[in-house]
Amino acid sequence: QVQLVESGGGLVQPGGSLRLSCVVSGSIFSLATINWYRQAPGKQREFVARITTAGSTNYLDSVKGRFTISRDNAKKTVYLQMNNLRPEDTAVYYCNLIPPSTWGQGTQVTVSS
Repeated sequence: QVQLVESGGGLVQPGGSLRLSCVVSGSIFSLATINWYRQAPGKQREFVARITTAGSTNYLDSVKGRFTISRDNAKKTVYLQMNNLRPEDTAVYYCNLIPPSTWGQGTQVTVSS
C-alpha cells in the first residue's frame, strides 16, 4: 500500500523560507508523478507544483520563481523549496501521487509576522 508523509511545515515570517518533504512508501515512486497542493481556510484546494517521472515541472503562476519542486528517486522523496514566502501562502500543503491518486495527511505552513 502506498503512503505519503509530509513534513517541514511551520511558522515563518514574510520573506522567509521553508522546505517541505514528502516521503513515499511503496515501490511505485519512480513511476509516479508527484504534485503539491494547498488549501487555505475557507478556500478550495489548489494545485501548487508538479514533477513528472522525467523531471518536468509545472507551477502555479503565483509561486513561479519562488518555489522549486524536486525529487530524489533513491530516497523516494519529493521536496518543495519555498522562498520569499508571503502571508497568502499560508495553507495546509498536501502531497499527491498519481497513479493511483494518493494523498498525504498535510503539513501546515503559516506565514506571519
